[in-house]
Amino acid sequence: MRKLILLVTLLLAAAVTPSAVAAPLGGSLGAPADASGASVQAGPSAAELLAKTAGCKQISKGKYKTDEETGASVSVCDANGAVFWKADMDIDCDGQRTAQCNEKTDCCFLPDTAFPQSDGKPLNAAALPYVVVPQASGIWNYEASKLKGAGSCAVIYNNKVVYAVIGDTGPKSIIGEASYATAKALGINPDPKNGGVDSGVTYICFKNSTVSPIENHSKATSVGEGLATKFVQSN
Repeated sequence: MRKLILLVTLLLAAAVTPSAVAAPLGGSLGAPADASGASVQAGPSAAELLAKTAGCKQISKGKYKTDEETGASVSVCDANGAVFWKADMDIDCDGQRTAQCNEKTDCCFLPDTAFPQSDGKPLNAAALPYVVVPQASGIWNYEASKLKGAGSCAVIYNNKVVYAVIGDTGPKSIIGEASYATAKALGINPDPKNGGVDSGVTYICFKNSTVSPIENHSKATSVGEGLATKFVQSN
């Protein structure tokens, strides 16, 4: 009798499929995941975002230069919950001193950023994707457009999207600048001496948005993806 019971037990155990025991241990088998097994969250494509910036409802009173020696050619545009501009990308290395960003690597290095980390220290341009907005002027005041430090932005170049924060302010008449880390993430040469690109970059910054803490890029990405999704779905 004992041998019969043991035989039945073994047969029942063999009938249990591997997936039946794997699911409780590994979570939902149908959940989307990347190669590491982590769940995947993705925002709109570069093409979807760019489609929403095809036209320009200009809100700047005049246009910006992309560099000191160029003519004024860039308008700031309003787009239903966001503000955008299409420009070049100069490299901002200001903030914390790092191997990539310091007085030796950048002739114009400043050890500070307009908007600090949550601990009061300057931002780390080499590690954190951030966007530079022009200081308020007669051309445009970013605060009047409901943008602020730590606000969420999507930066697009060569069919790539990087989510960043508003981290610094720049000259009143020039637009088109982002941190070393932003350029690197987009595949742009991030060297402050000879990096950047002359055109082809779109900056979309979402109104009334905040990433907290400002230095948390993972949070910037998740917040940005959500706002970008609403942006492309809006009329």
